[in-house]
Amino acid sequence: MEYRKQDYLISTDKAKLDISVIHNFLKGTYWAKNVPMEIVKRSIENSICFGVYYQDNQIGFTRVVTDYSTCAYIADVFILNEFRGKGLSKWLMEVIMNYPELQNLKRWMLGTKDAHGLYARFGFTSPQHPDWLMENTDLDIYIDKSKN
Repeated sequence: MEYRKQDYLISTDKAKLDISVIHNFLKGTYWAKNVPMEIVKRSIENSICFGVYYQDNQIGFTRVVTDYSTCAYIADVFILNEFRGKGLSKWLMEVIMNYPELQNLKRWMLGTKDAHGLYARFGFTSPQHPDWLMENTDLDIYIDKSKN
């Protein structure tokens, strides 16, 4: 599907994705530091992807991991720095939350260190029952520990 606003486009067509732009951004983030290209490719293959484009150049990305029935996890959300402040993240989230195949899900989840205000606009809150949630996280998984 495609969504247009002025010179911007959001598309779910994986053939349009510029994997090098996505990888170059993600490998510098706090949540995917040093992520290998192969992992990025595999994550894209197994997710619904939303590419954000300006004049046919990729400037943003998000993927949603889902069973299309009960739950969805929003991951790897970004807009390149030079395109921030234009409302593109809000538009991207509107597209995702209204995407036809993702309606009537029981639970949406995501992780963020610094964008709580954005996601709160779309109904996200801290867990209502944090004692129900568990995680097993290795934030250093892509760091080559043999060099230490």
